[in-house]
Amino acid sequence: MSPLLILIIFIVSYLVIMSEKMNRALAAGIGGVCMLFVGLYDIEAALFHHIDWNTIALLFSMMIIVNICSKTGMFEYTAIYLAQIVNGQGFSLLVVFSLLAAVGSAFLANVTIAMLLVPILFTLTKLLDLPPVPYLISMILACNIGGTATLIGDPPNMMIGQAVKHLTFNAFLVNLTPVVIIVFLFVLLVLAYLYRKELQVAPDKQLLLKTIKPSTYIKKNGALIQSIAVLLCTTVGFVCYPFLHVDLTTIALAGALLLLFLTEPIYDTDDILKEVEWGTLFFFVGLFLLVGGLEEAGFIDELARKIIYVTEGDMKTTSIFILWSTGILSGFIDNIPFVAAMIPIIQEFKEFGMVNIDPLWWSLSLGACLGGNGTLLGSSSNLVIAGLASKEKVQIQFREFLFIGFPIVIFSLLISTIYIYFRYLGDFV
Repeated sequence: MSPLLILIIFIVSYLVIMSEKMNRALAAGIGGVCMLFVGLYDIEAALFHHIDWNTIALLFSMMIIVNICSKTGMFEYTAIYLAQIVNGQGFSLLVVFSLLAAVGSAFLANVTIAMLLVPILFTLTKLLDLPPVPYLISMILACNIGGTATLIGDPPNMMIGQAVKHLTFNAFLVNLTPVVIIVFLFVLLVLAYLYRKELQVAPDKQLLLKTIKPSTYIKKNGALIQSIAVLLCTTVGFVCYPFLHVDLTTIALAGALLLLFLTEPIYDTDDILKEVEWGTLFFFVGLFLLVGGLEEAGFIDELARKIIYVTEGDMKTTSIFILWSTGILSGFIDNIPFVAAMIPIIQEFKEFGMVNIDPLWWSLSLGACLGGNGTLLGSSSNLVIAGLASKEKVQIQFREFLFIGFPIVIFSLLISTIYIYFRYLGDFV
């Protein structure tokens, strides 16, 4: 099969997705099926190799948990409580939600924290008559930045941690948290400037907020305690999964099924399943098939090898090149298969006599995770937040996000370059 044809299918599909002229799930699905029709890979390879069912199952499970939790009124309660703490100030709320997203994403999967916070966000913006898009964009940026800090925050970090045993949870925390904090503060400054005129709350809305009792939103039907208990147990399971030796998807599935079982007398299971964001899940399936086409055609592996060839094995050049190439590409293609292709190639550097290749791992992690802010297609959390927004009839325009996210990625990579160079590369000749 001609690699050119595969590339054309991929590019056309992405252009249609970016144009927003067609439903994203439909566009991605058609592109994925085209990969099957041209015979690049068969249905068995598609189902058991290219589609990441762990990610699909994790999303599905968290959608169930969030749907049930939202019915108890806990999100409305949390939203009003947070708003009252900051007296309904628009930008203060943006800072609070960004902090919650960043810190939460460091200790939970960023997809999980996105699904928990978006319902709260929409409740709050409706109450205060605020535009939701600035908050959604800030949450996307914060989820990707916060998820960079730890081993469990973003899938690329999990893959690197599994491949390099001495890069533990604490190693990620110590090595990446400083630069993550700097990037996060920079992003807050950018958002403060961009949205300084859009986040003004009317005085009457602030007065109305003070009169509301958050507890009135809680549904007293017995499901609240069950939902909180399961959500907390699932969260603790995510944090402790390296010690439990149980993967995140299994923990999420167990939590979802347990909550469905406990709340069956209150909420019909069929109704809960109907409210799952199936469009978002099918979009991921199509996207996995599209990227799988590039993988089968050898584009991703060849690109990774070219990086090593161009840098000629020099540690400084290779580290910076990996950081920037991974960062730019992660905004447009799924970073998971690219990181999977890079891991064995970086490991080959030991054969060239390099003893300490940790700077390459940190460059790969920073590029893959921070680069996800480049476009709406850059990471799983981006797509999940965009999908939840669509459910509320709110569209995050691809171009609008690109004009904000891509410059932020460039500056994030500049900050990361300085950090990587002075912390790790100073001793390399």
